[in-house]
Amino acid sequence: MRTTLSKITIATLGAFLFLSSPVSSEGLRTLSTADENRGWEAVGRLNFGAAGFCTAAMLTSDIVLTAAHCLYDKGTDLAVPADEIEFQAGLRFGRAEAARGIRRIVIHPDYDFADPDRLGRVGSDVALLELDRPIRDGHVRPFRTQFRVGSGQEVQVVSYAKSRADAPSREEACEILTRDEEILVLSCEADFGSSGAPVFANFDGEIRIVSVISAKAVWEGRPVALAAVMEGELSALLAEFAQTPAFTPVEQGIAPGETIDTRATQ
Repeated sequence: MRTTLSKITIATLGAFLFLSSPVSSEGLRTLSTADENRGWEAVGRLNFGAAGFCTAAMLTSDIVLTAAHCLYDKGTDLAVPADEIEFQAGLRFGRAEAARGIRRIVIHPDYDFADPDRLGRVGSDVALLELDRPIRDGHVRPFRTQFRVGSGQEVQVVSYAKSRADAPSREEACEILTRDEEILVLSCEADFGSSGAPVFANFDGEIRIVSVISAKAVWEGRPVALAAVMEGELSALLAEFAQTPAFTPVEQGIAPGETIDTRATQ
C-alpha cells in the first residue's frame, strides 16, 4: 500500500553523522536537570559505536521502540549487528539512568531499507529492540501506547539530535497536520539523530506513545516531520517476536498480536 499524501519532499533521518545542516530549534527545551527530565527517563539514546545515534523509548523493562532505518548502515545498506548497539536510558551530559546492550532486533516485516521509495517506507519504519537485561529502576517507567490519532491532535516529542546530543530535548506543543492510512505529517521539529524519537499524546492525563519520528520533509512549503500510523503495526512487530524461539510471550507479559500494555488500545 502506498501513501495517498502528495507534495511531500522527504529526507530520511539517519544517525547524526549523516547530518548536513540543522533545522531550527525554537520549539525545543533541553531537559537539563533531573527535575526537568522526571517522567521522561525511559526515553534514551541508541548508540551505534562510531556510526552515530538515534533515539528510542522503552515499552517494557526490556523492549524499546525506535525507527527501523536506524538499524541499517547507510554506507553499506547492511543491518547493524546487535552487539554494536547500546541503549542509554535517560542520558544527560554523560550520565545515563541505565545502559544496556541489545539482545535482539526485530524490524517491521513490511519494511525494506533497500526500497528506493523513501516515502513509501515511512509507514513501516518501526522496530523493536530487546535489551540484554531488563531496566528495573523504579523511576525509569516504560510508556504505554495509544495509536488512534487524528488530524489536528496535539502531540509532543522527546529526542536527541546532532546539535543536542548530550541531553534530551522536549517539544511540548506541535500537532498532527494531516494523515492518511500510513503516514502522520507533524508540525514537530526533527533533525538527524531524532529518528526513532517517541511521539507522545495526552490521553485522559496520561502521556502515551503514538508513533516514532521517521523523517523530516517539506509539505505544502513548510518543514514537517513524518511518522508511521501505528494502528496495527505494533501487533505485526509482536508477531515477529513471537516467531523467534528466544522470545517467550508469557515471560514478558505480552500475547502475540496484542499491544505491549493490554490497557492501551490501537
